[in-house]
Amino acid sequence: MVEAIEQFLSQRENGAYDRDGFDRYIAKRKLTLSCPVIHITGSNGKGSTAYFLESIYRQAGYSVASFIKPCFYAVNECIRFNGEEISDAELSKLFHDNEKDFDKFQLTAFEATVALAYRYFEQVKPDIAIIEAGMGGAIDATNLDDMDTRLAIITTVSLEHTNYLGTTLSQIALHKAGIIKPNSSVLVGKLDDASLETINAEAESLRAKVYRVEDYHYHHLVNGEYRFDYSFYKDLAVSSIAEYQVANACLAIEATRILSAEFPVNEEQVRAGLLSGSLPGRLERFGRVVLDGAHNPEAIKSLCRCVYSAGKGKPVHVLFASFRDKNIAVELPDLDNRCASITLTTFDHRRARKEEEYMLYIADHPFVEDPIAALKGLLEQHPEETVLVTGSLYFVGVIRKAILSGDIDPK
Repeated sequence: MVEAIEQFLSQRENGAYDRDGFDRYIAKRKLTLSCPVIHITGSNGKGSTAYFLESIYRQAGYSVASFIKPCFYAVNECIRFNGEEISDAELSKLFHDNEKDFDKFQLTAFEATVALAYRYFEQVKPDIAIIEAGMGGAIDATNLDDMDTRLAIITTVSLEHTNYLGTTLSQIALHKAGIIKPNSSVLVGKLDDASLETINAEAESLRAKVYRVEDYHYHHLVNGEYRFDYSFYKDLAVSSIAEYQVANACLAIEATRILSAEFPVNEEQVRAGLLSGSLPGRLERFGRVVLDGAHNPEAIKSLCRCVYSAGKGKPVHVLFASFRDKNIAVELPDLDNRCASITLTTFDHRRARKEEEYMLYIADHPFVEDPIAALKGLLEQHPEETVLVTGSLYFVGVIRKAILSGDIDPK
């Protein structure tokens, strides 16, 4: 039955950025999410921020539901309760109960997945739900009018999805500010002035209080962990060699401080939560292969700051594939400035960029059609050096699966 669900979702285009069918589904089926919610949007870092929050609150003994995307292999991965993915049996039952209306109202794959998650969370009744938005916020499927959003978090704002969200940072910020609820709170990361001004104005109109993340200090890498100070916390650590995860951890810490009256946590629980691991595909190492799902210019710039540590001081060679709507005119030069070589490839996805769509760059960077063969070739050509796989989380998922199944030996 789970295979049937995956097939159903794979046939659903995400389509135009509107909610007509989804809103009609909500009205008929009375879809809601009644538990306290932390709702997170942003151009980058929202999944990792959500994961850190989930880990901290679980360390504190709360029951926690989470919706964090994307799914690498199965839709179950996105829908979790107390750290455990929804079971195949429970997912199948929920899908069977909703399939006719999914079809009747022509829900997109993402809308259907959100509906399944919220149905499940209403059954398990968590103390708190941590929800990662899909795109934007104002009309994103994760955003319901009657959600009990205790805190909205906007991690970053950059030029992305401009066909849907707008062509300026202010326009995009306004979409993301759509997750703010009246008389609630909003936490923002390090934003440009135009985005911050837009969010402040929207929050003021909703009588919502705005908080800003503080700076972290003394960050340094020790034995595969990034250590840092934040506010009164000294020598914190995250289990990652990615400096950008420090910024995400700080957002999670600040969120727990804002909600401390309702959901108190202590320092020991914060420390343990940050060290409990990180999401797959975020500077994740397998032997000499490092996987990072950076998929837009802002994420690539953050990744570039980690190249030296990822390569352990040696040259790093990039295997790159992306969706065709991504700004590779910015991404590839940034990687080229930091890395020894770039090999272009593609992967099995309807939105993946094909060879002809790299034509402006093939003179400088070779293209290899088969990504598995390309990675094996790079490992053989550079036996003492690191290969960095990046450009898309979905592409990283393809390579990760090949490594875990034994099709690739990361050596």
